[in-house]
Formats: sequence, C-alpha cells, structure tokens
Amino acid sequence: MNDVPTDDATRDTFVRLSGLIYADAGEAAIYQSIVDSACRLVDGCERSSLMLRQRGQYLTAAATDDIAARVDEIEREVREGPCLDAIMDEAYQHDTDLTSGTSPWPRFTERVVKETPVRSAIGYRLMLDGGKVGALNIFSDEAGRLTERSADQGAVLAAFASVALMALRAREEAATLRLGLQSNREIGKAVGLLMAAHRVDADGAFELLRSTSQDLNMKLSHVAEQVVRGQESQYGGKAPRDRN
Repeated sequence: MNDVPTDDATRDTFVRLSGLIYADAGEAAIYQSIVDSACRLVDGCERSSLMLRQRGQYLTAAATDDIAARVDEIEREVREGPCLDAIMDEAYQHDTDLTSGTSPWPRFTERVVKETPVRSAIGYRLMLDGGKVGALNIFSDEAGRLTERSADQGAVLAAFASVALMALRAREEAATLRLGLQSNREIGKAVGLLMAAHRVDADGAFELLRSTSQDLNMKLSHVAEQVVRGQESQYGGKAPRDRN
C-alpha cells in the first residue's frame, strides 16, 4: 500500500482520539470513537467494526451499527472472513466485491450478501506487544467503493488503533501497579498496628493477617484495610501505644 499523507481532518480526528485515551476515557468509548472515525477518514467506508480476541474468543468491541456487528457475527459463525484472516494469517485483507464469486471466503460472502447490504470489506490486523489481538474492519454497501486509496487510509487508522490498544494496556498496568502499591501500604499499616496491639513481631503480625485472610476467605489486602479502619476508629486515628 502507498503512503497517504494525513490531512487536517485526519490530524484533528487523531488529536481527539488521543485526548480520549489520555483523559482516562473508558475502553468502550475509545473503541467506539475509532470505528466512528473510520466513516469520516476512509473513502467509501459506510460501516466499521472492531473485533478483539480475548481468552481465545472473538468479540465485537465496537461497531458503527447493527449491520457491521452482524457481519462480525457471521464471520464468527462460519469461521472465515477478512477479519479473522487479518488476525490469524495476513495483516491486511481487501475484497472490493463480495458478489464477484471469486472471494476466498465463500460461506462468509454468501451469508453477508444474503443477510446484509455490505458488498465490500477490508480487514486490518491489530497488534499489541507483538501479539495478534484483533482487527479493524471497514465495510461499504457498494462494490468497488473501497479502493486502494481507501485501503491506505484505513491502514493509517488501524495503526493508530494499535497505538490506542497499547496506551490502554499501559494505563491498565499503571492502575494495577497503583492498586498494588496501595494494598502494600495498607498491609504495612495493619502489620504495624497489630504489632503494637498484640505485642508481636512483624512476622507474627503478618501471620495473624494471613491466617485471618484464609479463615474469612478474603483477600489479604481487604483484611488489612479492615484492621486499619478498625484500629483507627478505636484509637481516634492513632495507633495504640505499647505500654511496656
């Protein structure tokens, strides 16, 4: 595919999408913005969907409409089509005319032509950390409308979509790290409070937390949080003093 310079409209769209990502918008909102942008940025695109692979299963994470979602559903039902091939075999799949009778996905095209108005499709693989995680799909209701230029434009958006997935993954990992640090702080507080309250060393206090966690079938961090809240409530926000 040829390089396609991004015009002002494309840059503005990417700026808005980037703003969503770094403003901590939810995954669903970001996915929806990507497929909606396809209709504005890709010549001939009338519908779009985003299919992701999670735990070995394929799901439609976003679609511009019910028809785009139905095309994805047909692919999953017949287990063939441009999206699945883009994910598993080739990075890019383009069929300009699903009615031509020459499609490499005969079961898919038969169902799509019979059940939907879609007549042309492009699928782009989305990568994350070197892994195949999904596909961006572009559809048109008119055969031949998705040209090579359309394919180039869609490739730019697909590349951005992969970057968006990476940003979401990084944000999720950062949130997990923050949660882990918070949990560790709560456990540390609880250990200190139990050491003072029960006159035990750090190992003894941690073992008390651990055994209570098992007895109550609660996460260690949750038990620690309850200990901290209980002790602070009892002692007015201060740890009990060792009177020896």
